[in-house]
Amino acid sequence: MAETPYRKGILSEPLDLDGDTPRSRQKPPVIAATPGLEVEVRGTHLWGVVVECDSSFVTLRDRQGRDHKIRLRDGAFDVKGRQVTLARPKASSTAAATRTASGSVAMPSAPARMARASRLLVEGVHDAELVEKVWGDDLRVEGVVVELLDGADNLHEIVRSFGPRSGRRLGVLLDHLVDDSKESRIAAGIDHPDVLVTGHPYVDIWAAVKPSVVGISAWPGIPKGQPWKEGICAALGVDDPRLFWKKILNSVSSYSDLQPPLVGAVEQLIDFVTEPS
Repeated sequence: MAETPYRKGILSEPLDLDGDTPRSRQKPPVIAATPGLEVEVRGTHLWGVVVECDSSFVTLRDRQGRDHKIRLRDGAFDVKGRQVTLARPKASSTAAATRTASGSVAMPSAPARMARASRLLVEGVHDAELVEKVWGDDLRVEGVVVELLDGADNLHEIVRSFGPRSGRRLGVLLDHLVDDSKESRIAAGIDHPDVLVTGHPYVDIWAAVKPSVVGISAWPGIPKGQPWKEGICAALGVDDPRLFWKKILNSVSSYSDLQPPLVGAVEQLIDFVTEPS
């Protein structure tokens, strides 16, 4: 008996649920999941920007600031309305330019989050400007507002007026937080689960900037009782403290230009006020 000629049947090749024949169907393009890329997960309502990607998963941050770890699958994502396959970017695609001044992954396309009820308080204008310079991008993504304390003397009253509670936390950054200082005594008197007071050991936020960044070998020692900023300017031959602060601020480009105690204190406070209730 002659062999029956082979004919393709319905199960002879994978089913094409989109209606294309196997010959006409094309694989989705593969693109690098670089930090900041806007991505939608097909078949879901999940949209986010890429935070990081490894060989198996991509982490997306949604509009509410939540992170989602999604497994990498062929054609599982949409980018600008086009179906794609995401892949781990090559080393050259994750250059330092994709990092913020604080060292976090930069997400230029991410919208600013609606402001949280929680707040971060700093002692003065210079403190606020330095925190903005280094952590501003992170704070906008997290929806954290920085407000001025204008000195630590009224901290107890400010905490009472703020009314901290779950979902409404208060983080406070103080200067000169060392043993037996006025600031340390004030901080020790704040006892509330939704308030965190921390800070750095320097008399003023200026000294939390590494002296080499400003072009000096060390911050001059100023005798106790003498106004610190004026003493510093006099020792360095500076006429206008305001102009000198501008020089200091403009010299800072990232967290690496700051002393570690300040960096650690600010990072701890941001974690505290953004911790889920």
